[in-house]
Amino acid sequence: MSTATLISTEAEHALARLHVICPAGSDTNVGFRLWDGTPWPDSVPRPATIVLKHPRALQAMFGAGTEQGMAEAFLRDDFDVEGDIEAACALGDHLLHETSGNGWGLAAARLLHRRAPVAPALARAWQSVRLFPARRHTPDRDRAAIAFHYDLSNDFFRLWLDPRMIYSCAYFDRESADLATAQTAKLRHVCRKLRLKPGQHLLDIGCGWGGLALYAAQTYGVKVTAVTLSRQQALLASDRVEAAGLSDRIEVRHGDYRELDAFGTIDAIVSVGMAEHVGQDNLPAYFRRAFRLLRAGGVFLNHAIGDGVRARHHGESSFIQRYVFPDAAIPPLAPVVAAAESAGLELRDVENLREHYTLTLRHWVSRLEAAHVRALDFVNEPTYRVWRLYMAGSAHGFERGRLAVYQTLLAKPDPYGRTRLPLTRADWYEPAPESAATPTA
Repeated sequence: MSTATLISTEAEHALARLHVICPAGSDTNVGFRLWDGTPWPDSVPRPATIVLKHPRALQAMFGAGTEQGMAEAFLRDDFDVEGDIEAACALGDHLLHETSGNGWGLAAARLLHRRAPVAPALARAWQSVRLFPARRHTPDRDRAAIAFHYDLSNDFFRLWLDPRMIYSCAYFDRESADLATAQTAKLRHVCRKLRLKPGQHLLDIGCGWGGLALYAAQTYGVKVTAVTLSRQQALLASDRVEAAGLSDRIEVRHGDYRELDAFGTIDAIVSVGMAEHVGQDNLPAYFRRAFRLLRAGGVFLNHAIGDGVRARHHGESSFIQRYVFPDAAIPPLAPVVAAAESAGLELRDVENLREHYTLTLRHWVSRLEAAHVRALDFVNEPTYRVWRLYMAGSAHGFERGRLAVYQTLLAKPDPYGRTRLPLTRADWYEPAPESAATPTA
């Protein structure tokens, strides 16, 4: 058999597998292209094209029948995605979950029974987590988990975040808003919910690169203690505070929330995108700490990703746990509220911003893809793929309601049960003479 005949036969086998794995019409937004250039199901342009890099790419993608198996095939470059990677994530989600138990699994298993080869050069470059053995959410293990994600490279994050370097859900008053405008709107929304006033003391737990602390000090005249467990974030946040001339109003600490001890002196606490790293079993202690830090009548806004009403769980070996957020936990809202109330905090408001996070992630993915070549100055190709895939898959999760992001406003009543909060939320939305120029990164 000639080489040309063998290649043709392998292509025919791949097309036959695609007809079983991905029946025509299952997703009109995604097409395939074989390693020899053959399109499937046709040559009609689509938002996304999955490019199979070799004859056994389908086995690599679907053979394990798991999210992690498909993700690792992408990291190995068994396949690539041209165009809208979120659409490809939606198709992969459909194939791995929606059709299982309806005959697809058995048919696919018969076709994909052989192990696929690994591309050695990329496989050696994978960055997967290897935390030292220890009980989860000890201070040392938490430092290692945070460093794995957030200490990747400040320059890498700077490529695709907004100029303030806000790495959390933005707030869009319209879908067409640009990312910088939406992130500034989020900071304004958070500060208004906290009803900050000049001279107050704000504690920012999980302050990132200092964007919220800078905005609150510049715009509302508060004093801020900003805490992060990431060394790289703390270093850059400190530099930004000094450059802004706000060292007298903002203190950046590299440390753990469990080490905070300014009990009863804080007027307001904000935690944006940090509670996911606390662990569900530790939520009661986390909220007890906040309760002790707050003065009577103080407020705490906890902004965190949580399970949506259509959540799915992938267990300990999920792609996110292994390659993105080790030890992270995103519980549903109910146990979060229960833990806060058990600590003595009173629930005053909850807002689910999941549609806003879908839009935020789409901006991040687009900006990361546009900066692909520059990103490789700071991370390797598989790490770039981890982040492209994780953010696109998360956008799909928020879009479908499998993920949510909750802003939960809590108050600490005084001994007589008073909070002295306004009767309505009207002041959150009234025009205000606020001004804070968008900084450059």
